[in-house]
Amino acid sequence: MHRNFAEIILFHRKRSGLSQQALAELAGVGKNLVYELEGGKQSVRMENLLKVLAVLNIELDFKSPLREAFLAEQGDAER
Repeated sequence: MHRNFAEIILFHRKRSGLSQQALAELAGVGKNLVYELEGGKQSVRMENLLKVLAVLNIELDFKSPLREAFLAEQGDAER
C-alpha cells in the first residue's frame, strides 16, 4: 500500500479520536489490520479496507483516461 495512503488512514483515525482497537471494532475487522494499514502493508483484502474507510468516511475515487466513457456506458446500461 502506498505510504501516503497509510498516512491518510492514520490522520483520519487520530482526528476522529479513535484508537486502533476502536476503529477495528467499528469496522468489524481485527486490530492487527488497522495496525498493518497504518504501517503501509501492501496486501490487504479490499473488503476489509473498504470497511475501515467507511468508518473513517473516506471515499475512493478511481481515475482513468477512460473513466468518462465507462460512466457513460454504465448510465446507458441502467436506462
